[in-house]
Amino acid sequence: MAGCGAPGSPPRQSGPGSALEEEEEDDDPALGCDGDLEVNPYDGLPFSSRYYELLRQRRELPVWTTKYSFMEHLEGNSGIILVSGPPGTGKSTQIPQWCAEYALSLQFAHGLVACTQPHSLAALSLSLRVADEMDLNLGHEVGYCVPHEDCCTTETILRYCSDEMLLREMTSDPLLRQYGVVVLDEAQERTVPTDVLLGLLKDVLRQRPALKVVVVTSPAMEERLRAFCGDPPVVRVPGPGPPPQLLYRDPLARGRIAAACQAVLDIHRRQEPGHILLFLASEEEIAECCGAIQTEAVALNPGLGPLLVLPLHPGVGRAAQKVYEALEESGRERRVIVTHWLADSSFSLGTVRFVIDSGLELRNVYNPRIRAESQVLRPISKSQAESRMQRAAGSPPGTCLRLYSEAFYEQRLPPSPAPHVSETSLSRLVLLLKRLDIADMGQCDFLDRPAPESLMQALEDLDYLAALDDDGNLSEVGIIMSEFPLDPQLAKALIASCEFDCVEEMVSLAAMLTASPCFVPPSTHLEEAVTMRRRALLHPDGDHFTLINIFNAFQQHKADEGWCRKHAVSGEALRLAGIVRAELLEVMQRIELPVSPPAFGTDANVLNIQRALISGYFLKVARDIDGSGNYVMLTHKHVAHLPPACCYLLRQPPQRLPPWVLYHEFTISQDNCLRVVSEIQPQMLVELAPQYYLSNLPPSESRDLLMELREKVVAVEDVPAVPEPLGEAAGGEDEEREVCVLQ
Repeated sequence: MAGCGAPGSPPRQSGPGSALEEEEEDDDPALGCDGDLEVNPYDGLPFSSRYYELLRQRRELPVWTTKYSFMEHLEGNSGIILVSGPPGTGKSTQIPQWCAEYALSLQFAHGLVACTQPHSLAALSLSLRVADEMDLNLGHEVGYCVPHEDCCTTETILRYCSDEMLLREMTSDPLLRQYGVVVLDEAQERTVPTDVLLGLLKDVLRQRPALKVVVVTSPAMEERLRAFCGDPPVVRVPGPGPPPQLLYRDPLARGRIAAACQAVLDIHRRQEPGHILLFLASEEEIAECCGAIQTEAVALNPGLGPLLVLPLHPGVGRAAQKVYEALEESGRERRVIVTHWLADSSFSLGTVRFVIDSGLELRNVYNPRIRAESQVLRPISKSQAESRMQRAAGSPPGTCLRLYSEAFYEQRLPPSPAPHVSETSLSRLVLLLKRLDIADMGQCDFLDRPAPESLMQALEDLDYLAALDDDGNLSEVGIIMSEFPLDPQLAKALIASCEFDCVEEMVSLAAMLTASPCFVPPSTHLEEAVTMRRRALLHPDGDHFTLINIFNAFQQHKADEGWCRKHAVSGEALRLAGIVRAELLEVMQRIELPVSPPAFGTDANVLNIQRALISGYFLKVARDIDGSGNYVMLTHKHVAHLPPACCYLLRQPPQRLPPWVLYHEFTISQDNCLRVVSEIQPQMLVELAPQYYLSNLPPSESRDLLMELREKVVAVEDVPAVPEPLGEAAGGEDEEREVCVLQ
């Protein structure tokens, strides 16, 4: 592969300046294909007519004016290049392609090109577009790698990936030797993996000077990143055109969703050309607003043209690509894309002329003191508001309607969004950094350092889970835990299942807990029938066992969509669970963990699954303090309730509620419900949880009960063995030793 860069260029000579010389020669490629057919340097095939059609569009992007400058810096001596520009200017599609041209000019001597995205859906969408622009097949020269889906081969030279996947890759290849260029896109999103990669890649550059790191961000983050990266060269991308008209409207009288719906209908009635991008706070609001717009659109004059409403959030999966599908030939169709923070920077659409911004977002914020997340409805930042407004920029300029007052913008919106590292549980991050031999978190360079309290809580949790040794390094158990793409608690429970001979069941459960929720809200007229069918899948021992039941039933019915519709479960989520399960089994086989045969349904298996769960989730136990379903957490004083879909509330006839439960998640929100709940016995908790964890619990009646049980267990252990039950005592000691081996 001697060719390089733009099509039709002569064979590329290595050495400084070669890319720039070819840039000058390629200013006007033979779009008319006069003479010999031009050959794609990446696959050796002639370019298609679509390639030239897309090339014309690419040349009109604002980022194209910076190509010469960017390639000059890329071929220079700087290890880091900073690219700053507003959204919708073509940075995410063109910069990685130019990096591929640079890597090709060096015959990929230093490696391939990776481009990270903060959102998996964006990585998938961009790889599809870029493969089309490069006239290549997705999954060959251009690919993507996101959690549970790797569409790359040995032929892949440009890989779009989620930032967390590249971070995990560093555990096996700390210097990322297979890559010659790493592009960190949308750095202003401030996700935990991107922030960590920024610090780690600075260290990698000291050991691999030939590596190139390109950091792409919005103008609002340019100065901070420039200072953090050591004053690298900056390539500034101009905006897409004149700024849009900015309007403010206070929706307090009618509510956000009603005001947003009315604004969409008003625009459509005026018949002004252009699509609409609507920003709301959460997935729930998106669903409600989409339904309201579709209902109102039925009564509109057909002469206005069709109104196509498209939700855009992580839950829609591959359906997100609908926003890019070709329009009807009539051209009268108007699209309304209803989204939230996902589209702050990703999913640019040049045909958007109207942006409606609610100014709020619903985020989960982790509180280390109570080891729980809180749902917080809060104003977006000024930089987010500016980024959203820019989506309507262009020629002719569009309109941005903010559903809040100018005073609200000035007084309530913070300058920039909070970094995710300050709002997320750090247990998984600390486990990963320990695996990278970063024993002291002070050694890792963070753009914003995590709060000491959050780091201490993460270290304490890993210590409880036996992931750390006495020196604070990873223990043998911790090393095995870090091999799994799971939260530490779930990884520990899966490892414990090897001791308790319930691996087949726990790996199915781990997959179900990792995949998106499987239950789908049924239609109102089908609700009673669906509830009756779901009861057949309920397991008397709890929601964890019900999830195993559902997965097994889905497999027995050969992934039948009709069965999924009848039971109002998501076939997509269950198929993803099957993929995750296969990945987990592959990890277990690679590190040679034993896999026990299936035994689901036996009493012994139920007890073993409970033991495995408690081994990982003893931090997430609650007790019903009054017998009426008011559950108080052991680690803090918050009161929670069972979720409406909990098996203990759905079973007929109603029975007593379990006094002690283990739960998978708890988020402080309007309903304050636990998620995925199963009954446990406090005696089992006392036997399996570390004693110093029980001793460190805050004072409460529950703690007193557990400590009393613990004293009884210790007293029994201290009783000298007597001749009569010698055989039983010996067996009991063996069992205790097996149970405690993973503490």
